[in-house]
Amino acid sequence: MSKPKLLSIVPSKWIGLRSSSLAQAADVVVEGIDHYRPEEIDYALSFYPPKGLLKTLPKLKAAFCLGAGVDGFLSDPDYPKHVPLVRFVDRTLSAEMAQYVLLHVLIRHRQQRFFDEAQHERQWRQMVLPRRTQDTRVGFMGLGEVGGFCAARVAELGFAVASWTAHKKDIVNIRSFAGDSELAAFLGQTDILVCLLSLTRQTAGILNARSFAALPEGAFVINAARGQHLIEKDLMRALDSGWLSGAALDVFAEEPLPATSPLWSHPKVTVTPHVAAISQPEAVTRYVLGGIAAFERGEMPKDVVDIATAY
Repeated sequence: MSKPKLLSIVPSKWIGLRSSSLAQAADVVVEGIDHYRPEEIDYALSFYPPKGLLKTLPKLKAAFCLGAGVDGFLSDPDYPKHVPLVRFVDRTLSAEMAQYVLLHVLIRHRQQRFFDEAQHERQWRQMVLPRRTQDTRVGFMGLGEVGGFCAARVAELGFAVASWTAHKKDIVNIRSFAGDSELAAFLGQTDILVCLLSLTRQTAGILNARSFAALPEGAFVINAARGQHLIEKDLMRALDSGWLSGAALDVFAEEPLPATSPLWSHPKVTVTPHVAAISQPEAVTRYVLGGIAAFERGEMPKDVVDIATAY
């Protein structure tokens, strides 16, 4: 019995997947390198497949996303909606994101930038933290697999944690807000805002002037979801006016972030190059192998995305 054919549409650093244990279960061909016939492809694997490519694969049984966010697939207006789309869920990925979020929550809460400046000036500046941990309100936009894990870790440290989602959540130690009608109330009680939303038509541009104005004065923003969630010029205005105290940004509308971007040098902004959580090839291999095995048995694997909601 011949092995199913898997089309790998990946950056150059991921080409090694072809020689991994994936090859035991599938005949792996790489887009742009290997010759293949579209009608032979059973599965596809990618972060951001070229728009229109997947619809040219008539036998496609499923598509696997290399990351937790599937906007790279669903931004394609010609994505074949009858083809199951499987998102990558991995506890290591969630843990890395939690580390990133905790790092920047604690840098802000513990006033580390104040002490960095004091060290630079060789000044011994002690201070009482302006707010107790239990009085520091951390709000999560998005509470899926990754967001929920991150929020739970922040709550374990004693912060007051809330979430804003499409529908109400009942999670211990996390106050729930839901829907457009409760967005302003959620923002109004958030000192540190963490965006981990999926990117959809409804969430694009949600970090904007109106949202920033609804936050308390001095609030801090962390965006580790997608760059398209943030209106960068609105953030710059809110920072320059003093309304927001700072931001930590891991994702950007244009990546790599252009050298001309004022975000690089803004004194209130921390820039990281989309490294909050990076998929590991070994984990991806296990995930794809399990998914292919399920489909070949006629079963639907876990974490198939609802195309209508992008979750």
